[in-house]
Amino acid sequence: MSKRFRSENLCPKRDIPYTAHVPDDWTDTLLERWEDVRPRQEMEPYRVTARISRIGQHIARQQEEVFDRFGLNRGEVGVLSALRLAGPNERLTPTRLFKGLMLSSAGVTSRLDRLERRGYVKRKPDPNDRRGVQVELTEAGRKVLDQAVGANTSREKDLLASLNRQEQKALAALLKKLLGGLEPAPGNGSSTAIR
Repeated sequence: MSKRFRSENLCPKRDIPYTAHVPDDWTDTLLERWEDVRPRQEMEPYRVTARISRIGQHIARQQEEVFDRFGLNRGEVGVLSALRLAGPNERLTPTRLFKGLMLSSAGVTSRLDRLERRGYVKRKPDPNDRRGVQVELTEAGRKVLDQAVGANTSREKDLLASLNRQEQKALAALLKKLLGGLEPAPGNGSSTAIR
């Protein structure tokens, strides 16, 4: 059975000439089946969201494979990264971590416990709050994070290899616009900003 191809001018009114002959994919097949049950226009958003979801699964799987080589998972890399980017002291409170990473308090606590056992973070008393603690990135944590992120960089490039540089820039701009409609920009009272 031959694959159908669609020729689409994806950006006709922009300076981004992009016409592609794109074979039907899993999403096309699924949505064509749905068109027997639901009107086509109701299903149009899924042409975008289903693909973003599937791409997210591919990214997650590949990142987990890379980070696992360093004894880490994606969530732990998220915590270490937040601390690495927290400023000169590389310290944050657990509350700022769970809000910034959009996790539950329990989720951050379990990650911190695992990272502390391996010597990648330390909990210290918060000098501004007698009952609080701050989490600090250790030298070992900084080193393993830098190695894991470095190893992941080439895999991320491989994920985008089917898009040229111009296409990557266009996609990045569209995704940024989409995400901007879903969450506030950093510095606008956003709970997702870690600093």
